[in-house]
Amino acid sequence: MKPDDPLLKILACPLDKGPLHLLAEEAGREEALYNPRLRRRYPVIDGIPQLLPASGEQVPDDVHEELLKRLTP
Repeated sequence: MKPDDPLLKILACPLDKGPLHLLAEEAGREEALYNPRLRRRYPVIDGIPQLLPASGEQVPDDVHEELLKRLTP
């Protein structure tokens, strides 16, 4: 997935229906979509977002802070 992919504008978190942020692949980290409001990360596998509620993982506070830094330009 690319940051300018039009699909990103219509994808929403399956739990709160709010927007998701793309976390690009870097330094061995998989590509993912992130909901900072609920602190949930959803994997993107082979370019396909896995947006079932059970696919998301809750992230701890320290990881949330790290992910917020990656979202800030």
